[in-house]
Amino acid sequence: MRTMSRPVGLPVLAESDLVRQVARRLTDAIVQGRLPPGAKVAEAAVARELGISRAPVREAARLLESQGLLEASPRRGFFVRELSARDVDELYALRLCVERHAAVEAARRLTPEARDALRRQLDLMRDLARRDDPATIVEADYQFHRLICEAAGNARLLRLFDGLASELRIVIGLIGHLYDDPDEIARTHEPVLAAIEAGHPERIVAHVDHHIGVARREVVRLLEGLAPQSPASHSQTPESP
Repeated sequence: MRTMSRPVGLPVLAESDLVRQVARRLTDAIVQGRLPPGAKVAEAAVARELGISRAPVREAARLLESQGLLEASPRRGFFVRELSARDVDELYALRLCVERHAAVEAARRLTPEARDALRRQLDLMRDLARRDDPATIVEADYQFHRLICEAAGNARLLRLFDGLASELRIVIGLIGHLYDDPDEIARTHEPVLAAIEAGHPERIVAHVDHHIGVARREVVRLLEGLAPQSPASHSQTPESP
């Protein structure tokens, strides 16, 4: 069992709106792999590390539970959600529907500003690869895909993409472990952007299918190789005071 018994690098909070800040810190730790799937999020330990009381930590955990990042186990506390291979396959099936349409619409509506934003994001991913900073390149990966949805100009589609955000962040974090060369993550996005810039719908869909399909197969394969574990199988020790 992997628990949060040691500090994981969460900075002390001193500002208002603590619940949202705690949720963001925990989300970062999950995406960056400092809180891996199945890890226990001990309220007392997090509160001590952040220099705050347990109440906002508990509320942040409940918020992340509602977003699909954490799971609550009665009398045992909160655990980082463990996605099954089936969960990921279903998520990617939905991603394909959303991002095929988003990419085609983004090409049709592409403005110089949107093109520049996507190019800058791709450059950022390359720069982060040179810095060997896998945690931030994972976030940059997510933002690249969100920018495509923004460029599509459909507010409802963007909200749908954002609704998948929590689970996507866990999955994209797993993708970061699939490549020995961090620059490979940036390179896999180049054909997608080139197709959007060229504006050919069939090519766009083909490149989106390939880009997301490769990740889908590899992440499912990765998860199928892991032993399944549910919150009920975690330690029977109640939440510490």
